Amino acid sequence: MLSRWLLVSVVVIVLDQLSKAAINSHFVYGESLSVLPFFNLVLAHNTGAAFSFLSDAGGMQRWLFSAIALVASVWIIWLLRRHQSQKLFSFALAFILGGALGNLIDRIAYGYVVDFLDFYWGSYHFAAFNLADSAITCGAALLIWDSFTGKEHGTAAR
Repeated sequence: MLSRWLLVSVVVIVLDQLSKAAINSHFVYGESLSVLPFFNLVLAHNTGAAFSFLSDAGGMQRWLFSAIALVASVWIIWLLRRHQSQKLFSFALAFILGGALGNLIDRIAYGYVVDFLDFYWGSYHFAAFNLADSAITCGAALLIWDSFTGKEHGTAAR
Protein backbone atom coordinates (compact mmCIF):
# COMPACT_ATOMS: atom_id res chain seq x y z
CA MET A 1 0.00 0.00 0.00
CA LEU A 2 2.97 2.32 0.61
CA SER A 3 3.81 2.08 -3.09
CA ARG A 4 0.40 3.58 -3.92
CA TRP A 5 1.18 6.71 -1.91
CA LEU A 6 4.70 6.97 -3.33
CA LEU A 7 3.19 6.70 -6.82
CA VAL A 8 0.93 9.67 -6.03
CA SER A 9 4.05 11.62 -5.02
CA VAL A 10 5.85 10.61 -8.22
CA VAL A 11 2.87 11.79 -10.33
CA VAL A 12 2.97 15.16 -8.54
CA ILE A 13 6.73 15.44 -9.17
CA VAL A 14 6.41 14.52 -12.86
CA LEU A 15 3.54 16.96 -13.49
CA ASP A 16 5.39 19.69 -11.61
CA GLN A 17 8.65 19.18 -13.49
CA LEU A 18 6.93 18.89 -16.89
CA SER A 19 5.00 22.11 -16.31
CA LYS A 20 8.17 23.94 -15.24
CA ALA A 21 10.06 22.60 -18.27
CA ALA A 22 7.28 23.82 -20.55
CA ILE A 23 7.37 27.31 -19.05
CA ASN A 24 11.18 27.40 -19.15
CA SER A 25 11.20 26.43 -22.83
CA HIS A 26 8.58 29.00 -23.91
CA PHE A 27 9.29 32.00 -21.67
CA VAL A 28 12.28 34.11 -20.74
CA TYR A 29 12.75 35.23 -17.15
CA GLY A 30 10.15 37.87 -16.26
CA GLU A 31 8.05 37.30 -19.37
CA SER A 32 4.30 37.24 -18.78
CA LEU A 33 1.30 36.08 -20.81
CA SER A 34 -2.20 37.24 -19.91
CA VAL A 35 -4.53 34.23 -19.93
CA LEU A 36 -7.62 35.48 -18.06
CA PRO A 37 -8.57 38.85 -16.54
CA PHE A 38 -7.22 37.55 -13.21
CA PHE A 39 -4.50 35.12 -14.28
CA ASN A 40 -1.14 35.29 -16.07
CA LEU A 41 1.53 32.79 -16.88
CA VAL A 42 4.90 34.24 -15.91
CA LEU A 43 8.40 32.89 -15.55
CA ALA A 44 9.67 33.80 -12.08
CA HIS A 45 12.57 32.50 -10.01
CA ASN A 46 12.10 32.20 -6.26
CA THR A 47 15.31 31.83 -4.28
CA GLY A 48 13.39 31.96 -0.99
CA ALA A 49 10.59 29.92 0.52
CA ALA A 50 6.86 30.53 0.21
CA PHE A 51 6.04 34.10 -0.80
CA SER A 52 9.78 34.70 -1.40
CA PHE A 53 10.53 34.52 2.33
CA LEU A 54 14.33 34.91 2.82
CA SER A 55 14.86 35.40 -0.92
CA ASP A 56 17.52 38.03 -0.18
CA ALA A 57 19.44 35.96 2.39
CA GLY A 58 22.59 35.77 0.29
CA GLY A 59 22.44 32.16 -0.92
CA MET A 60 22.39 30.23 2.33
CA GLN A 61 18.63 29.71 1.94
CA ARG A 62 19.17 27.35 -1.00
CA TRP A 63 20.85 24.81 1.25
CA LEU A 64 18.70 25.55 4.29
CA PHE A 65 15.45 24.94 2.40
CA SER A 66 16.97 21.92 0.64
CA ALA A 67 17.90 20.40 4.00
CA ILE A 68 14.43 21.12 5.39
CA ALA A 69 12.84 19.46 2.34
CA LEU A 70 15.04 16.37 2.74
CA VAL A 71 14.32 16.01 6.46
CA ALA A 72 10.60 16.59 5.90
CA SER A 73 10.57 14.01 3.09
CA VAL A 74 12.18 11.35 5.27
CA TRP A 75 9.69 12.09 8.04
CA ILE A 76 6.74 11.98 5.61
CA ILE A 77 7.86 8.61 4.24
CA TRP A 78 8.12 7.33 7.82
CA LEU A 79 4.57 8.59 8.49
CA LEU A 80 3.32 7.00 5.26
CA ARG A 81 4.78 3.64 6.31
CA ARG A 82 3.07 3.86 9.71
CA HIS A 83 -0.31 5.15 8.49
CA GLN A 84 -0.59 3.81 4.95
CA SER A 85 -4.09 2.42 5.57
CA GLN A 86 -5.43 5.88 6.49
CA LYS A 87 -6.39 7.02 3.02
CA LEU A 88 -7.05 10.74 3.39
CA PHE A 89 -4.10 11.26 5.73
CA SER A 90 -1.75 9.34 3.43
CA PHE A 91 -3.07 11.03 0.27
CA ALA A 92 -2.42 14.42 1.88
CA LEU A 93 1.10 13.39 2.89
CA ALA A 94 1.78 12.05 -0.62
CA PHE A 95 0.81 15.42 -2.11
CA ILE A 96 3.07 17.27 0.33
CA LEU A 97 5.94 14.86 -0.35
CA GLY A 98 5.59 15.26 -4.12
CA GLY A 99 5.47 19.04 -3.84
CA ALA A 100 8.45 19.21 -1.49
CA LEU A 101 10.55 17.00 -3.75
CA GLY A 102 9.43 18.86 -6.89
CA ASN A 103 10.69 22.13 -5.45
CA LEU A 104 13.80 20.44 -4.05
CA ILE A 105 14.75 19.32 -7.56
CA ASP A 106 14.64 22.97 -8.68
CA ARG A 107 16.67 24.20 -5.72
CA ILE A 108 19.41 21.66 -6.33
CA ALA A 109 19.43 22.06 -10.13
CA TYR A 110 19.06 25.85 -10.43
CA GLY A 111 19.47 27.42 -7.00
CA TYR A 112 15.87 28.69 -7.16
CA VAL A 113 12.34 27.39 -7.63
CA VAL A 114 10.59 28.02 -10.94
CA ASP A 115 7.22 29.73 -10.40
CA PHE A 116 4.76 30.51 -13.17
CA LEU A 117 1.18 30.82 -11.92
CA ASP A 118 0.31 34.50 -11.33
CA PHE A 119 -3.17 35.28 -9.98
CA TYR A 120 -4.17 38.88 -9.42
CA TRP A 121 -7.03 41.24 -8.64
CA GLY A 122 -6.73 44.71 -10.09
CA SER A 123 -3.14 45.76 -9.48
CA TYR A 124 -2.60 43.32 -6.56
CA HIS A 125 -0.68 40.19 -7.58
CA PHE A 126 -0.58 37.16 -5.32
CA ALA A 127 2.93 35.68 -5.11
CA ALA A 128 3.64 33.53 -8.17
CA PHE A 129 3.67 29.81 -7.47
CA ASN A 130 3.83 26.41 -9.21
CA LEU A 131 2.19 22.97 -9.16
CA ALA A 132 4.46 21.74 -6.37
CA ASP A 133 3.33 24.65 -4.18
CA SER A 134 -0.28 23.83 -5.06
CA ALA A 135 0.22 20.19 -4.08
CA ILE A 136 1.76 21.22 -0.74
CA THR A 137 -1.14 23.60 -0.06
CA CYS A 138 -3.78 21.02 -1.03
CA GLY A 139 -2.03 18.40 1.07
CA ALA A 140 -1.97 20.72 4.08
CA ALA A 141 -5.67 21.52 3.62
CA LEU A 142 -6.45 17.80 3.44
CA LEU A 143 -4.47 17.20 6.65
CA ILE A 144 -6.58 19.86 8.36
CA TRP A 145 -9.74 18.29 6.94
CA ASP A 146 -8.59 14.87 8.13
CA SER A 147 -7.91 16.21 11.62
CA PHE A 148 -11.56 17.25 11.89
CA THR A 149 -13.21 14.33 10.12
CA GLY A 150 -10.85 11.55 11.25
CA LYS A 151 -12.05 11.79 14.85
CA GLU A 152 -15.61 11.23 13.73
CA HIS A 153 -14.57 8.01 12.02
CA GLY A 154 -12.21 6.93 14.76
CA THR A 155 -9.08 7.29 12.61
CA ALA A 156 -7.61 10.53 13.90
CA ALA A 157 -5.67 8.93 16.76
CA ARG A 158 -2.35 8.26 15.16
